[in-house]
Amino acid sequence: MSSGPKNPVEEFRRVTGATMRAIARNPELQVSFAPNQGHNPGMGGLSGNEARLPLPARNLPAADVALARGEADAIALKLRHHNPKIHAREAPKSQLARDIFQALETARVEAIGAKRMDGVRQNLNAALDEHCRQKGFVRVVSQQEGSLPDVLRLLARESLTGQAVPDLARGMVDLWRGDLPQKVREDIEQLTQSLTNQAAYAKATRRLLADMELEAADDEFEPDEEQPENEDDQDQQNPDDKQETKGKDQQQSDSQMELESEAAESAAAEAEDVDSEDTDMEMDAEAGDEKPGSPKRRNEPDFSRRNEAPYKPFTTQFDEVVDAAELCDPEELARLRQLLDQQLTALQTVVAKLANRLQRRLLAKQNRSWHFDLEEGILDAARLPRVVVNPETPLSYKQESDTEFRDTVVSLLIDNSGSMRGRPITVAAMTGDILARTLERCGVKVEILGFTTRMWKGGQSRESWIAAGKPGNPGRLNDLRHIVYKAADAPWRRARKNLGLMLREGILKENIDGEALLWAHNRLVVRPEQRKILMVISDGAPVDDSTLSVNPGNYLEHHLRDVIDWIETRSPVELVAIGIGHDVTRYYRRAVTLVDAEQLGGTVLEQLAALFDEDQRGGRGGRSGFAA
Repeated sequence: MSSGPKNPVEEFRRVTGATMRAIARNPELQVSFAPNQGHNPGMGGLSGNEARLPLPARNLPAADVALARGEADAIALKLRHHNPKIHAREAPKSQLARDIFQALETARVEAIGAKRMDGVRQNLNAALDEHCRQKGFVRVVSQQEGSLPDVLRLLARESLTGQAVPDLARGMVDLWRGDLPQKVREDIEQLTQSLTNQAAYAKATRRLLADMELEAADDEFEPDEEQPENEDDQDQQNPDDKQETKGKDQQQSDSQMELESEAAESAAAEAEDVDSEDTDMEMDAEAGDEKPGSPKRRNEPDFSRRNEAPYKPFTTQFDEVVDAAELCDPEELARLRQLLDQQLTALQTVVAKLANRLQRRLLAKQNRSWHFDLEEGILDAARLPRVVVNPETPLSYKQESDTEFRDTVVSLLIDNSGSMRGRPITVAAMTGDILARTLERCGVKVEILGFTTRMWKGGQSRESWIAAGKPGNPGRLNDLRHIVYKAADAPWRRARKNLGLMLREGILKENIDGEALLWAHNRLVVRPEQRKILMVISDGAPVDDSTLSVNPGNYLEHHLRDVIDWIETRSPVELVAIGIGHDVTRYYRRAVTLVDAEQLGGTVLEQLAALFDEDQRGGRGGRSGFAA
């Protein structure tokens, strides 16, 4: 007996999930679908044992189907051919080098699938075209605007598979192709020799990074152990051999964890060795006519440490504080905002409930209250029945009074570094959007800021240092870029397009957190509101390869710790931090660490609600209620 025609969308979901489990060789893999998820091909959509895919429209357009299948194949290939332990062991330290390392590994696993299966190759190509379109590669006209990790990924794909660079990205790739040294081009060609051996491929990638001077040259690029040339052979190992290998890996992992723990304790002890002498540098809120938030600050406290060179920029000549709208043409900004709106739909239901809950709590604190049984005021009609029953009872009056609710401004400072690329920065942009709308309805001013650098590898600051003869201990050696997405006094409707800029990958570079915190803090302290809250969203410690290559390795981290301590102990600004994927509780007293960026929107609203509840109880408290 026939069961009738099947729902085409449901059949597509079923077949796609089964195909993913077959390619990944993981029968326990869970596959879910949501509209307009916008994942980068091969770089996201996977959380634990659950894969998330974009759901095509009901009529299953061919382009949507190819995109979803491309996303599915990329995730399945990564599960099948990528070993996270090898990747973590071989990954370089600097942020840009890590991004390139990840991009080239993505090229490797996708090349294996593309060379073995024609259908997979077509699906991956469709997903890659969409990735190039979303990132706006066709509009890149200079190397500074382009994404070097994507350029190298496309060049590696070209070498590994023989496929030409997609038309949408050809111009961006050609900007770099001719400038790459001959040795680097040879390194890319040699990646084909280790396509199916991840460890050997990782070593070859490290050589490429060293030849690009993105990582110190290392003679120890020999593979750790002999591995099967074809990854499929790894599944044919004797079970006893596999168990022995697993035991060795566990021992190596335990040893590495012990070393990292000792290093972390040593760094923490060193960071806490702060000069005990009182620097008593009070903030000057009336610092002349200097523009608030300018990189040059006369009211910046002295963070010098005993026996250490004080933190300083080599030059502030090339630093900038810029409005988001100035970094992008109006057409692209509108397109990016539209993309953000599309992705907001996936989180809208859950986060909207939290936003409404926060709004009700805030408005409840602002409601008026009444005092009853007074001898004068407004006649209390509710008390009249007792006067009728007993005429000798005096009339009762009531009086209205305002509940104290301090005028408040909230500043959201978002890390715009390259490591936030992908889902974290997208969710951060959505969170800022929802937060601004919610608090604006409650009469709370909101400022949304971002921080990054203008260039990779130091920019004009480093060029000036080289021209000056490379003096020792030059201090911060990169050009700061501090971005104003929404000023506190600007209504959300005027600034809403600006938040889409966070989705433009070309702006995400290095992160120098200490100076960004001071910048955001100094913008807050000159505000007229009684209560000032600074909320930082970041994914780890400050990283700037140019600065750290010519200064002590903990130079930026020491400065960040000093700035945080000064704000938390001497400033009226209340500081809260949310870490994405990295523990920031070691820096901030009030901090939450999230494993999944999807939790960000709800966590921000929960922390603000806790702050306002705490204010009503009368007290700022310490870490209580904020550590997770």
